This record gives sequence, C-alpha cells and structure tokens, in this order.
Amino acid sequence: MEDIIIYTDGGCHGNPGPGGWGIVVIADGKAKQLSGGEKLTTNNRMELSAAIAALSVVKNTPIFAGRHIQVNIDSQYVKNGITQWIHSWKAKGWKTADKKPVKNQELWMQLDSLNSALDVSWNWVKGHSGVEYNEICDSLCQKEIAKFE
Repeated sequence: MEDIIIYTDGGCHGNPGPGGWGIVVIADGKAKQLSGGEKLTTNNRMELSAAIAALSVVKNTPIFAGRHIQVNIDSQYVKNGITQWIHSWKAKGWKTADKKPVKNQELWMQLDSLNSALDVSWNWVKGHSGVEYNEICDSLCQKEIAKFE
C-alpha cells in the first residue's frame, strides 16, 4: 500500500492574532485540501491544529487504515514536540524541563493520541522555499486568516 503524504501549515497575523491552518492529504492519486482558523489564537496553536486535522482525516477514513503516513511540516515546534519533547513532558506530568506547565497541553494530548494510533513519520520542510504543497498549505492558511481581519 502506498504511503499517505501530508503537508501542513499554520500561522497568525500577530501572535496572538487572527490565525489559520491549511493541510493537503495526498492518497491514491488525489490531493484533498482542508483549512480552518480562529479569530484570536497563536502561531503554535495553528501549527498544532493543522497536524491534528490532518491526522484526524486519516484516522477517520476507513480505507486509510494501516497505511504509513508521512507528515511534512514546516514547524520545528510541532515536529520536535511530537517526536522528542513529548516523552519527557508526559513523564513529568505535562511539565517542561523548568517545571512549568506545557503550553497548548490539550492540543498536544490530541496530537499524541492520533500519532500513537497511527504509523506516522515526521519530516521537517523549510517553509516559504518553493515546496509545492507546503506553499498550497500556506495559501490556505492566509485565506483563513483573511476571514478574521
């Protein structure tokens, strides 16, 4: 079975400010685009929301069951958080190394649940560097932000 390829992006105008996210899920020769946003949010929340939305699409699509997923994301925060930092956060009761509560914990918990239930690899891509589907995600994100401005 072919991998499912995902691209995600999230952002804000102001931080906090109006935000948006965009995703492209590529499977079986089709590229599905989705987006969303919030009137007052942060860049990190939108990056997390994009990843959650993308993995939710896969988890809730029965024909995708059991397939490997490659997430291409331009957020080091989300990539490093889900692949490295989260293990320590959970072991420390959702506290950071300096014993402060993890920001966006509810979103991290959602992403962790999805990531744990699926076969996912995380790949960082440089944003705004001409990667076609990353640029599409950025465009979707900007259209969502514009709805709130």
